Order: sequence, then C-alpha cells, then structure tokens
Amino acid sequence: MKKNKGETEKLTEAILEGIQNLKGKDITLIDLESIHHTECGAFIICHGTSSTHADSIAHSVEETVKKTTGEDVWHRDGYRNAIWILLDYGDVMVHVFQKEAREFYNLEGLWADAKRKKIEEAV
Repeated sequence: MKKNKGETEKLTEAILEGIQNLKGKDITLIDLESIHHTECGAFIICHGTSSTHADSIAHSVEETVKKTTGEDVWHRDGYRNAIWILLDYGDVMVHVFQKEAREFYNLEGLWADAKRKKIEEAV
C-alpha cells in the first residue's frame, strides 16, 4: 500500500532521526521515484563502526519510527551478523551496513541513475 507524500516524509524524518540518534555514518538518501520498476520510493543508507553499532542503529530506527509514526517495520533481516541490516518500511528501505560491507556491495553505485542526497550527521 503506497503512502501519501506527507506520510512518507514523516517516515523518512523518523528514520533519519533514529540513525542520527546513534551517530550513523555517511547517511545517504537515494530517491528512487524517477527510476522505473522499483519496489520502493527511497533507500536510506548508512553504516556503523562495528556489528554492535550497526545493530544499535537499526534498533534505534525501529524504536524511533514506532514512537513517532506508530508504524512497525514490515520486514527486517540481517540482525544475526549485523553486517548488512535491512529494514523494509514499504515505500522506504533502510540499509545499515558495516563500512566494509557497504563499500563491497556499493548500493550507491548500483543506483547511480537516481537522485542522491547526503544527510548531515548529528554532532
């Protein structure tokens, strides 16, 4: 079920807040709306400095989104090893990596045709 623009913006803000609360690194928003045949409207990608950090960031996102929007994650994967944690919110997919895995899988490069926005990290 597709959300309206306001709902998606509120969800995106809550996701970014959850990442920033735990000092997620190199936060990037990839807008997939202009790309045809995509499963969602946006990717939010960041990384942590360790498996513990990546796990904590992902949990922070889930908690912040639930508190702010009341929405639960549709699907989650990757918590077991915390190398690449995926949180699927339908219109927005969150990818929390460890740095080495992020560089290896290079999602930003795979979606190079999409608009990209760097998000300021919390200080």
